[in-house]
Amino acid sequence: MRILVVTSQFPIAGEPNRGRPILQTVRELARLADVRVISPVATYPRWARPRSYLFRAPLPQQVQDCDTEYVSYPALPMVSRPFNGHLCGMAITEAMARFAPDVVLSYWLYPDAFGAMRAASRLGIPWVAGARGSDLRVRDAVSRVLTAQVVRRARRLLVVSEDLRRVAIERYGADAHRTITIPNGCNAAIFHPASRSEARRQLGIDEGARLVVYVGRLVQEKGLRELLEATAMLSQEHPRAELALIGDGPLRGELDQSAQRIAGVPVHLPGAMDASIVARWMAASDLVTLPSYSEGHPNVLVEALASGRPVVATHVGGIPEVVDASCGVLVAPRDPRALSVAFGQVLDRGWDPEALARRFSRDWSGVARETLQVCMDAFSEADGRIALPATFT
Repeated sequence: MRILVVTSQFPIAGEPNRGRPILQTVRELARLADVRVISPVATYPRWARPRSYLFRAPLPQQVQDCDTEYVSYPALPMVSRPFNGHLCGMAITEAMARFAPDVVLSYWLYPDAFGAMRAASRLGIPWVAGARGSDLRVRDAVSRVLTAQVVRRARRLLVVSEDLRRVAIERYGADAHRTITIPNGCNAAIFHPASRSEARRQLGIDEGARLVVYVGRLVQEKGLRELLEATAMLSQEHPRAELALIGDGPLRGELDQSAQRIAGVPVHLPGAMDASIVARWMAASDLVTLPSYSEGHPNVLVEALASGRPVVATHVGGIPEVVDASCGVLVAPRDPRALSVAFGQVLDRGWDPEALARRFSRDWSGVARETLQVCMDAFSEADGRIALPATFT
């Protein structure tokens, strides 16, 4: 089977971890089928780049053995939003026709999946859409209307949590029978319990520090301002508290300045890191936190637990499907005091790293097999039944 994956959520220069769960799925899917990736990248004039957008030129080479083609289309903040889906569709049509896939699978509903919908429909190819979280919880009316078109017209809709499945059905009118939950997996070869002391030695972290680690984009919606405030409060009870913010984003400069005003609390901002270095920071941590305002099925928490580290996160989206009292503490979003108290509770409690790691045995090959089955179902529905390949069974 030939599958074309269309998504902007894929690694680009300067953001090596962008779309990492999709990359993991694609790499395993390529073991089962003939897979190619088209990654549409919106390009803005230098004078009109949105504040939340850090432009990074696409990687010129293939991404970690994935057959990848980056395609750009022009955009303007706010002004072109109603048309970005159409512009994306026009940009990818020629490459889609050249590959001639059996099925198109597009992650990120608007504009990516909208553009894939336009191009695939024009070429008569069945298509499947995949939602990750924020693309279903859109705020502006225009994007909601266009997202709804994708959700209702997709031959299948993939979501990463039962919470997102409910949102798709109740808010957007998705067909319940065609909306399928496929949670993320975890690469246990990278994320597994490891020596905290050795990780700290390699990273230059003091052995006696109480280290809180965040991994993700540095944006307001991840609750990072509240995280800095909560860490400052934590230092009153735990004077050796330290914070590491692993990632990059438009809030980096502000966070760097704010961190300098937190007396006595070292704040590390090492930037975006390769997965193996992310795993080292997790191993060095006492806990991993994700104080987001909304989430789908955050892979960083799965990886933290697989690394044998407890977590503190907000009670939003699909997070309660990953975290419960046996592995961490959940708090309300936008509440620095509650976040600080939760940090203290986790730091004062003993944790068994091996027990935490056993919570997640699901790997990316299982995600790929389930994704392939959905693609085959979509193809069969359009063109008749096809046999499973030997590697799939």
